[in-house]
Amino acid sequence: MAGTEVYDCEADAGRSTLAMMSIVQIVAARKAHPFGDHRTVDQAFPGSLTAESTDPFLMCDDFDMPSSGVVDDPDTFPVNWHPHRGQDVVSYLKSGVGRHGDSLGNRETYATPGMQWMSAGSGVEHAEGGGTPEGLLQDGFQIWVNVPSEKKMEDPRYGTVPPEALPLLAVGQNGTARVLAGRYADTIGPFESVADIQMIDFELGPHGTMTHSVPDGMDNCIVYVYKGGGWVNHNEVANGSKLVVLFDARSSNARSFTLTAGSAGLMALLFAGRRLDEPIAWHGPIVMNTKEEIRQTFADIRSG
Repeated sequence: MAGTEVYDCEADAGRSTLAMMSIVQIVAARKAHPFGDHRTVDQAFPGSLTAESTDPFLMCDDFDMPSSGVVDDPDTFPVNWHPHRGQDVVSYLKSGVGRHGDSLGNRETYATPGMQWMSAGSGVEHAEGGGTPEGLLQDGFQIWVNVPSEKKMEDPRYGTVPPEALPLLAVGQNGTARVLAGRYADTIGPFESVADIQMIDFELGPHGTMTHSVPDGMDNCIVYVYKGGGWVNHNEVANGSKLVVLFDARSSNARSFTLTAGSAGLMALLFAGRRLDEPIAWHGPIVMNTKEEIRQTFADIRSG
């Protein structure tokens, strides 16, 4: 983190007395092929956990791929054009150069660590990639978050987030945090999700430790340890095992968890949110509440 400014954060001051949440399930991320070709990702969910158990979060794909090079044509992308409806979509990149296009007319590139987010609403087509020089790694996450039924057909929205809008906050001992969504201390994440969520990227140096308390009212909590290893509460996470930890966040008294890094450090994404508790009808990039709404969406796509 040389050359990167780190800001002090006392987010959990006065809340450290809250009890630790119990762990419901610990599973490993699974390999997935979301592009239908040789490209592979580590899928934290739904590969290893059901959409009902991760509500309101739908998907987290963890990728680390060498770039095939910069694309000059503003309408050509390695991840080709495809539609979305009914969910929020986030691309959070840790390295490389992000590049995005959509049917709203946006054509953006952004430095990393940075992200682009899109609330698909009633429907939008988009495409990604082609911003990173050939041979360099582009590593990051594609995250989908569900949207309440009454807001699925709202107008689409889009945002690009440069590194300066994702400041590093000092947390615990030898730890930092980047707030992607929701409030954490005095920082509000730039991803404007429809659902009530908190998303934070925690990084702990060797033997670092921290405790985090999930905001009141959020009744689901997932931690994905995507790099390094150590302990989540008192449960060991082997180095490089890419484990997904589902907590019981329903209690008003047990709201906390602890991360402790081993000698290689630890990096983890937090997904906390308020469950929607609605039916989920999901087909490819379309997420609605009923099969009939899915059929209507594809009819709308065919009719243009």
